[in-house]
Amino acid sequence: MAKFAKWVGLGLGWAVGGPIGGILGLALGSMFDNGSQATGTQERLHRSTTRRGDYAASLLVLVAAVMKADGRVMKSELDYVKNYFTTRFGRETAHEAIVMLKDILKQEIPIREVTAQLNQRLDYSYRLEMIHFLFGIAAADAGVAESEKEMIRRIAGFMNITHSDLESIQAMFISASDASYKILEIEPTATDDEVKKAYRRMAMKYHPDKVSHLGEDFKKVAQEKFRKVKDAYDGIKKERGIN
Repeated sequence: MAKFAKWVGLGLGWAVGGPIGGILGLALGSMFDNGSQATGTQERLHRSTTRRGDYAASLLVLVAAVMKADGRVMKSELDYVKNYFTTRFGRETAHEAIVMLKDILKQEIPIREVTAQLNQRLDYSYRLEMIHFLFGIAAADAGVAESEKEMIRRIAGFMNITHSDLESIQAMFISASDASYKILEIEPTATDDEVKKAYRRMAMKYHPDKVSHLGEDFKKVAQEKFRKVKDAYDGIKKERGIN
């Protein structure tokens, strides 16, 4: 078993408790020497802030849920995920993530309980970033399967992601004639001034600095979403001739 050290490092905090901790515990082996130590540690970690390790480990649990959505996990899917992680986080990180992911995939994942823990510990901007990441994984094999889309939508619902935000992120990965407008969370009938206001609002909502303390690798993923918002705006401006 790889140590998963580079990605989660020493940052694991609240993620070792609750349903997420149970899943990670089965994947990594015994995380505590005895029950009393586990209780004391969980009480201490409950008060800790979100760190890079918490976010990364929790995200892997959700990735596994999406991969299992169609009832089977293909080697090609693991390869797509590994390539996706390698591009964004580097070869060593990708290798360790896949080792962990393979163990998580063997388990039943209680989505409602896992997302309840995430709702308690993560700010809305972090939860938005997770949905964007999940769609990126689902689209890594050149298309988002219907079962994957429904699982992500289910996860988003449990994480209290608004319908408009979900539609915006989904439009970044699933082509549609009005995708640019959906990304900006407006209708095609919006005025030019409404388009400009929508862009400013979305640029502020999706600014990479909102997740900057999770590390440069996650900030880079956030920058992808930020660029898609700008691309959508640029496309509408060109279509309408807006200066």
